[in-house]
Amino acid sequence: MRITEAAQSYSFSRRALVLGGLQAGVGMILAARMTWLAVFENDKYRLLADSNRINLTLTPPRRGWILDRHNKPLALNRTSFRVDLIPDRIEDKEAVVQQLKEVLKLTPEEVAKIEIDLKRAAGFQPVQVAENLDWERYAAVSVRLPEMPGVQPTQGYARYYPLAAGVAHLLGYVGAASAEEYRKLKDPLLITPGFKMGKDGLEKVEEDVLRGTPGAKRVEVTARGRLVNELATRPDQPGKNVKLTIDAGLQEYAARRLGPESGSTALIDLHTGGLLALVSMPAYDPNSFSDGISRSEWAMLSGDERIPLMNKALQGLYPPGSTFKPATALAALGGGLDPNKVVYCSGGYTLGNRRFGCLGRHGPMTLHTAIARSCNTYFYTVGREVGPDAIAIAARKLGLGAEYKLPLPSQRYGTVPDPAWMMRRRKTQWSVANTLNMSIGQGDLLVSPLQLAILAARVGSGKALVPQLLADQAKGAEALDFPEEHLAMVRSGMDEVVNGHGTAGRSKLPFPDIRMGGKTGTAQVRRIAGGARGGMNVPWKYRDHGLFVCFAPVENPRYAAAVVIEHGMSGSGAAAPVARDMMTYLFDQTQAMTKLTELETGWGGDYKMRMAKQSEEFRASQAAPPPPPPEDTAGAAEATAAAASNETAQSADTAATRSGEAPE
Repeated sequence: MRITEAAQSYSFSRRALVLGGLQAGVGMILAARMTWLAVFENDKYRLLADSNRINLTLTPPRRGWILDRHNKPLALNRTSFRVDLIPDRIEDKEAVVQQLKEVLKLTPEEVAKIEIDLKRAAGFQPVQVAENLDWERYAAVSVRLPEMPGVQPTQGYARYYPLAAGVAHLLGYVGAASAEEYRKLKDPLLITPGFKMGKDGLEKVEEDVLRGTPGAKRVEVTARGRLVNELATRPDQPGKNVKLTIDAGLQEYAARRLGPESGSTALIDLHTGGLLALVSMPAYDPNSFSDGISRSEWAMLSGDERIPLMNKALQGLYPPGSTFKPATALAALGGGLDPNKVVYCSGGYTLGNRRFGCLGRHGPMTLHTAIARSCNTYFYTVGREVGPDAIAIAARKLGLGAEYKLPLPSQRYGTVPDPAWMMRRRKTQWSVANTLNMSIGQGDLLVSPLQLAILAARVGSGKALVPQLLADQAKGAEALDFPEEHLAMVRSGMDEVVNGHGTAGRSKLPFPDIRMGGKTGTAQVRRIAGGARGGMNVPWKYRDHGLFVCFAPVENPRYAAAVVIEHGMSGSGAAAPVARDMMTYLFDQTQAMTKLTELETGWGGDYKMRMAKQSEEFRASQAAPPPPPPEDTAGAAEATAAAASNETAQSADTAATRSGEAPE
């Protein structure tokens, strides 16, 4: 069939129309897409374009200060020069580390730590090289930056604790966020070089208050990351200050006065319940932890049998020994005991064919003389009469076995046993022997030094005081649920302990018009024959603990305290002198400091000097490099403390039968 020219022309025009229509459609789609991108998606793509040429850098906020009751800083910030490594930006790791070693004069141990941290760190996570540098070394790194890609010098602020180990367990420390913390929170501030967050103690619990708001800096950069122009800067907003009830001077004095002993103390203001001192020694230096603890220092601390990583004031659990006798006395008085009733002490108490020993042959004892002389026989007798339930109730009223709402982690509340507890925990019946042991503060009883201070505070004030640490929460308390005349009888006996013919007569306050009332205690650690228990030939960790609780002035108590000296062998010889000197400081600082200076001369200086010497000697003794500290130092420290506390708790399972008691 022949196709005419007209038909061919018509066919071509139709195809041209279809193609033209398709082209127009595609053009319209492209125009619409371009309009969408240029108009409706303008903000999105402008932001993406800006992100390629604009770098946003966060500035770590300055942490709020931690202040004592007189606004004296316990934790503050000071200008700091530091150097970090950003793993993703390093081109030759070995070369950069070697250059930094030469410029900053790093030790082999510091270099090894940097290499380990680089292996652990994610690409985004900065690795600290050095902190708190002097200006000369900081400038030396800054001028060599083109030669060392991945190196980032920074000027900022570092946390500083003036009292060092004296506030370690109270305040804790700060440190860089771990990779796990970043993965959990996804907060870019956590990976900002120089940022540190609370890792332990009050620094950790009050993190939200202390942290503040980060600043930011926007700079224009080239594709290679070279700075072109600084566009805008937003300053950081410092965190809020936290004011405590702590007295910085007393806190430092108490830490120094504990000397080379392993122990703890708590001192309470009876007007408000505010803690004026809360100390556990030996301790670590929070400045070292915040700067990045060395491997040798970590090995020294974690291997020390005196457990410097443990907050003994809150986590240490001990049998209270005779410091518990005021609770037994109040329970007996509440059960109808005549305070003038005479119990004859022949040196012990016989139960069937078992003998429960006393400190000596005291002869006729009343409540007053039994408290003063710490006569076990008297308290065995009245304790058995009133029974374990009444004793447990009195102990809980005095603050034992309770956990208190303090801004501190890992508080342990111990055990105040009774027949119901025995059946629930041990699946066995309570025995008379259990009652006798409980009456003198032994057996299954476990308390913390803080709880002992509360016991002293409640007996001294007659109020149900609750300990406080934050200044804005300190307040008074209601009357204690004991008759005032019963409390007065117990106070009178505790007055006799120190100022009469009692067990702590050598610890009188050095003032003619101020008296301190107290109660000594010795807690058995392991069953050892009575004559050997107090001897120096017994290994340190098996010696008895020395305890002391007190309040002053006796006439109108204002302060109360507890001191526990681990393996101190006696409360009168180890713990009471510490409490006496702390009370002396509150009434006459000059006299207290004179006494302390004399003691520290024999100890080899204050705790800062002794710790520096110990660290130097430990490093010199290490033939091989010690293992590195774990990444989560706070968690490891808590685990170490828990293990130590469990060991202490296990020592409370004392034998009911004794051949004698250690001197108090």
